Amino acid sequence: MWCKKSFIYKFKNFFNLTIQKKYSVIASVLENANIGENAEVRGWVKNLRVQKELIFADVNDGSCAQKLQIIIPKELKTDALTYGSSVHIRGKLSKSPRGQLELVAENVEVLGPCVVLDGYPFNPRTTHPPEYIRQYIHLRSRTNYLSSILRVRSSITKHIHDFYSSKKYLNVHTPILTSNDCEGAGEVFKVQPDCEDTIKAMMQDGKDKDTVYFGSKTYLTVSGQLHLEAICRGMGNVYTLGPTFRAENARSRLHLSEFYMLEAELAFCYSLEQLQNHIEELLKYIFIETRHTNEADLSLIDKENSKPPAWLQKKFATLTYDEAQDILKKKKVVNTENGLNKEQELALVDYCNGAPVFIVRWPKDLKSFYMKECQDDNTKVEALDLLAPITGEIVGGSLREDDYDRLKSKLPSDKLNWYLELRKFGNIPTGGYGLGLERLLQTMCGITNIKDTLPFPRWPHNCSM
Repeated sequence: MWCKKSFIYKFKNFFNLTIQKKYSVIASVLENANIGENAEVRGWVKNLRVQKELIFADVNDGSCAQKLQIIIPKELKTDALTYGSSVHIRGKLSKSPRGQLELVAENVEVLGPCVVLDGYPFNPRTTHPPEYIRQYIHLRSRTNYLSSILRVRSSITKHIHDFYSSKKYLNVHTPILTSNDCEGAGEVFKVQPDCEDTIKAMMQDGKDKDTVYFGSKTYLTVSGQLHLEAICRGMGNVYTLGPTFRAENARSRLHLSEFYMLEAELAFCYSLEQLQNHIEELLKYIFIETRHTNEADLSLIDKENSKPPAWLQKKFATLTYDEAQDILKKKKVVNTENGLNKEQELALVDYCNGAPVFIVRWPKDLKSFYMKECQDDNTKVEALDLLAPITGEIVGGSLREDDYDRLKSKLPSDKLNWYLELRKFGNIPTGGYGLGLERLLQTMCGITNIKDTLPFPRWPHNCSM
């Protein structure tokens, strides 16, 4: 008797086996392939070695750091098959005398030729310095260096979401357009229509170009924190990961005009220690998981930095701001400005044997209005900066001021009355932080210049593409 369920089950199994043997990406070939199976791959030729009867091509499609060696009989070679060309190859999987998986080509199709002499900037078997690669933003994903960084970045993003998902945090998409300047530093990009016809059609009495569209001045976000606090006070633990913008006149190796910020807000957060433990757990999780998934990429980026850092097995150090200043005085690392500059931050990391260190209990006048005052000293706030190798500050966070009257006295603008009102109805204690994704990549991969941590960096006087 014909059984519909049995037929569907057998059909699905057959379909799955067929898909598995197709191997749409090289990473799947390297992970799952069996010798003697037919396979087809698409990608770019990274290296080409011509011998008497055979041609050896190393092909990579971006799915992993490894390349697949293709054995091509000379009769299948065409003039268009060169270094940098894109190819579609069908053949049978075999093992080389050294035990390496390779594909013996039966059909070779060049999808896109690459004539190096026409101006292609990268040479085979050459390690180009990041400064040179940066001149070719549109092509630099073809290099091992940048492609490895982007795979690590992708994995970090996945691990971030996995971490919060395991703890039942709600992922909130905070707005990119906002009427708030969360940090209060005025380093914002203003948003207004570029079309004069739209401005004329929408213009009203009392409005100008800055306010005609939204009704108030509008900016690109510098932080999603205030919006997270609003959701946190109704739904509990929340986080967001998205682009943020700073109109700083800074062109250093540590600054960007557009970057990605991971921000989280913890409901019922009663102490800075609770917040510190959460941040430390997050960072160690990301480091450990990324080293499991991207060991080859991390080695390609920086061989000297490919081993797990020793501090993964240790508790992060904690210093108060005053203790940090005393240490810096003894080390004679002096700062004429308020706060900590980059040299001082890295000196404190060095003092802690190259491990991340929390700096806590900051002077109130150095931090933002929303930070909770210390109960035993109203000149200090329950704030933290986490300092890390290479970058210095990598995380900034605090307990939030939950006293209505105290927050009201510090509110910088009536436009934030909605933020004050959050403390009026069913208020809870919260704490939160922001972590720069690009600086995290710098620390993990040993990348000295932040412009190499994302595909299309933006900084003052540069917004190409």
